Amino acid sequence: MDQEKIGKFIATCRKENGFTQAALAEKLGITDRAVSKWETGKSLPDASIMLELCEYLNINVNELLHGEHITMEQYKDNSEALLLEMKKKEEATAKRMLALEKGMLFIVLPTYVVIIVSGAYLCKAEMIPLGCLLIAVGIVSVIGAGVIGLHIEHEAGYYECPNCKERYVPSYNAVLMAPHIGTARKMKCPKCGKRGYHKKVISKDRADEE
Repeated sequence: MDQEKIGKFIATCRKENGFTQAALAEKLGITDRAVSKWETGKSLPDASIMLELCEYLNINVNELLHGEHITMEQYKDNSEALLLEMKKKEEATAKRMLALEKGMLFIVLPTYVVIIVSGAYLCKAEMIPLGCLLIAVGIVSVIGAGVIGLHIEHEAGYYECPNCKERYVPSYNAVLMAPHIGTARKMKCPKCGKRGYHKKVISKDRADEE
């Protein structure tokens, strides 16, 4: 999305509807500084007030996000382009999240394991208080990193059934309780009902990855 283009469009529509920045801001319950930031392309309106903003500007959300008035002929093409852009951003975010999880697995977790081993060594060396502290910190950190990693894995992308190739988002508990090899988890497919190791994929549609 072109923030500068959207900002200029907001400014034009505001003036066409007889609002000053201050008057529009008052209607929306925000500051005129926020409106100014929109119109200069420094930020975008929050999703929570987009519909209300569009009502005052006599436009729809699709037009707002494209920064221009849209005819009926253009509406379908622009809607598809916007959905495609949002889909690409969603997939890029999922890839970053899964990369973060791998970073935690290969860098963070081994560090905490070293801390636990060091604590055990100190206990053997009769430095029990410090050793126990390190072990406790290491164990709590490993558990915390595991919970965060599992949450990231659940939220990013989809799982693919090895039998019917259905791609879906399982419940958090299903992911938590499933035996796994890496990010592949042994679960029951909601479509075919068969169990198997369901691999992690980024996109909902197979064609998007070809």
